[in-house]
Amino acid sequence: MNFIRRHVSGSLLLALSVLASVSLPAQGQQKLVPAQSEIVFVSKQMGVPVEGYFKKFDAQIAFDPAKPQTSKIAFTAEMASATLGVPEADAELPKAVWFNVPGFPKATFQSSGIKALGGGKYEVAGQLTIKGRANPVTVPVTLSQVGGTTTATGLFTIKRLAYAIGENQWSDTSMVADEVQVKFKLALTGVGKL
Repeated sequence: MNFIRRHVSGSLLLALSVLASVSLPAQGQQKLVPAQSEIVFVSKQMGVPVEGYFKKFDAQIAFDPAKPQTSKIAFTAEMASATLGVPEADAELPKAVWFNVPGFPKATFQSSGIKALGGGKYEVAGQLTIKGRANPVTVPVTLSQVGGTTTATGLFTIKRLAYAIGENQWSDTSMVADEVQVKFKLALTGVGKL
């Protein structure tokens, strides 16, 4: 049982890393609406998908739909808020071998460039930092608008070992896969017309 819980913890850590890398375009006084947003991570433990999510995250956004290349996005995920929905597994996640929450309480993403691809699709390049380790990532983002709310959705994959998530015996990728899929839906207010 402890073995399975630790694997689940590894998956959660990987998902958190992905969450940290997720970011959305936004403009001037743009705000994230947490109640309408979600960041989900999916890892595989012994070949079985395990899903988790972050309860607390925030974004600072300055996105101009007319000039996406001048836009900036910063994203922060509270690592202690990661959950797999299993109390025993959630108790393992903050430990040093996984997220090391006391030493690294937040995962961050800082954009370095945003490229419009047409049809509401964008590529957001930047640096994702988890557990003190920074790596470049490119996140595909699709934007849609209804009324005053802009929704950014996307899916990307990170490698947990690049962020030292699941150290020592947990670095065995036959138990917990190296790849973690991150899916996000971010609701924003204050973004100009697309």
